[in-house]
Amino acid sequence: MSGRPPRQARRTDPIPAVHAAVAPHDPGAPAAERRTGGGTSAGRAADPHDPGAPGAARRTGGSGGTGAVLAIATTLIVAVNLRPAVASVGPLLPTIESALGLSSTTAALLATLPVACFGVLAPLAPALAGRLGIERAIGLALAVLCGGLVLRVAPGVPPLLAGTVAAGGAIAVINVLLPALIKRDFPRRVGLVTGLYASLLVLAASVAAGSTVPLAGAIGHGWRGGLGFWAVPVGLALVAWAPRLRSGSGSLVRGATTGVRSLLGDRLAWQVTLYLGLQSLGFYAVLSWLPAIFEARGLTPTDAGLLLSFATAVGVPAGIVVPAVAGGARDQRAVAAAVSVLAALGFAGLLLAPSVSPLVWMALLGTGQGAAFPLALTMVALRTRTNAETQRLSAMAQSLGYSLAAAGPLALGALHDATGAWSAGIVLLAAASLLQAAMGLGAGRAGHVGAGHAGQLETSPVATA
Repeated sequence: MSGRPPRQARRTDPIPAVHAAVAPHDPGAPAAERRTGGGTSAGRAADPHDPGAPGAARRTGGSGGTGAVLAIATTLIVAVNLRPAVASVGPLLPTIESALGLSSTTAALLATLPVACFGVLAPLAPALAGRLGIERAIGLALAVLCGGLVLRVAPGVPPLLAGTVAAGGAIAVINVLLPALIKRDFPRRVGLVTGLYASLLVLAASVAAGSTVPLAGAIGHGWRGGLGFWAVPVGLALVAWAPRLRSGSGSLVRGATTGVRSLLGDRLAWQVTLYLGLQSLGFYAVLSWLPAIFEARGLTPTDAGLLLSFATAVGVPAGIVVPAVAGGARDQRAVAAAVSVLAALGFAGLLLAPSVSPLVWMALLGTGQGAAFPLALTMVALRTRTNAETQRLSAMAQSLGYSLAAAGPLALGALHDATGAWSAGIVLLAAASLLQAAMGLGAGRAGHVGAGHAGQLETSPVATA
């Protein structure tokens, strides 16, 4: 033995999924790691506060295997609840419009406000997580989301709008923090876990789109019964997340709550941001108005909702496979452009021959959009070296990207009011998908943003599968 303390010797042991533990008082340790506490003895079970434990186990309080399963399961349960709040509105929008006497532009606010909140309030997420810890920040956001969904079915237009804003703000916080949480806890499986997470977002949106109208009929109380139902699974998700509230702080690494401005001059960061923003613009416009487009062509509200459900559901398999495969490739340019073109073809079919094989057009549109969203989130992780950078790029991409996306539902509603038809809006969405393909050629190029930023915990590239 060289006389080095056992704790130092223990640092050389390989640890799956995270870097080796660093002694809290080791003067050579990075500050963010030194603050997490001491190590464990070699044969001891993983401790939730042990910086040497695997990331998922350390923050869930279980052993490596059990903790990882719990971390994945609770992350996916949260993901299931992030899109029904928005997807449930579209099929009921004509009914809400009629019941409250709203114009198409005003009704579009119900679809636009959550997405606008995704953008405007996303920068608050890193600061909130820095104060409370990632797990507790997500728990608080789930509670606000549940309350917002209850509030928006109260009588009157003001509670409807206020509840919509509260729900959108809560989702904005979780949107930013979950990708960073995934990279922190599963750094060698970013593509796979992100694909599962993002595909569940799409699948949940599909289920909400297809089931909200029948639920409204079964529950009673009109459109309020259909919208109010979705507070129930959010409450269950909050119960499932509760054990993670007790597991350490899970705080952001130092430097994560600042530095977003440093990416504003980075071309790659803008390409990732615009790719996510343009995909989301098309997705939320479809989510809000596709049922109305089909209803204008003679379909019943139930059938129109089922077509929207089909369009989102067909994207789920691609959303799982594409990021998992692309994440292991050197770059993602070809696939990022290809899935965007698929969406553009779907919009073209909807414009030129909506009554001829609508399932084909919806399959193209759903596959393109369903694969592009998880791919965009995967590229947020792949284009960064550290958790701090991931949080900065995630905040930038989601803040600016969703601010752009909010224009989609509003623009379609305004164009419909101005022209009395949906054609101009569909042309706009097809053009946005082609511009998205161009951004994908840049965002998919191998490389990293924000090189040289301080305050980072990890310095090695992320391995993905």
